[in-house]
Amino acid sequence: MKIMDLNLFQKFREDLFDRYIGLLGVAKRRPGVNALVELVSAHQTHVPFENISKLYYRKHLGLKSLPDINTYLDGIEQYHFGGTCFSNNYYFHLLLANLGYKVRLCGADMNNVDAHMASLVEIEGREFLIDVGYAAPFLSPLPRDIKIDYSIILGRDRYVLKPQDGNGRSRLELYRDGVLKHGYLAKPDFKTIDDFSITDSFGEDATFMNALLLARFFPNRSIVIHNLTVTESQGSKSRRYFLKDRAELGRTVEDLFGIPEHIVMEAVSELRNLNDPWN
Repeated sequence: MKIMDLNLFQKFREDLFDRYIGLLGVAKRRPGVNALVELVSAHQTHVPFENISKLYYRKHLGLKSLPDINTYLDGIEQYHFGGTCFSNNYYFHLLLANLGYKVRLCGADMNNVDAHMASLVEIEGREFLIDVGYAAPFLSPLPRDIKIDYSIILGRDRYVLKPQDGNGRSRLELYRDGVLKHGYLAKPDFKTIDDFSITDSFGEDATFMNALLLARFFPNRSIVIHNLTVTESQGSKSRRYFLKDRAELGRTVEDLFGIPEHIVMEAVSELRNLNDPWN
């Protein structure tokens, strides 16, 4: 089975990965299931899902692709940024490869083919789906050797990973208030970053050019800001409240996520609409 070619990231200096793992607050460990759980949990609790940085870098840097790894790490350290699926999942997969994990990048279909990205890791005779870019409480690797549905519940949301189909694909479904809201089909085929149409995610009709979504996670707890709605979940309970305008949004994002208000306001000014990213 083909895995990521280690030469792909030799151009990145070793100190960048040391810096990356330092930002996650964990130490280097020999690859193993327990170490992988620690890494995934650390990434999910230290690096939010957010598209503020996407909008901000597009405005200030003219960026229409992934930020380079220096910019990505600077954003985490200086502004409490994270990223959307492509940046969070791509750089985390590079980190895992650097640490010695047998990891490969894979595509996932939503409304469009390979609209999403995730990783598959083989370790200790098992295979796991790793997704730190779905704005979901996946604080542990998702097992792919399941025979029945694997569920994660937090607040209003229930995430269901289905057993692999006959082609080795894994379907992930999001149910909100009991209704199927979103999902994707992860495929096991090896991909490179060039296989993804990342520039399309900056188009006029692209999801995160027309919606705001931030999510940060803690053990058994989350905070999600979707446009002008804030949802705080703990266990099986959720509390929602609504912000009156974009000015209050800027203050709230800084308060709950630590992203400076002036950056939030510049980014929000780039939004064309306030659509539902789960549609």
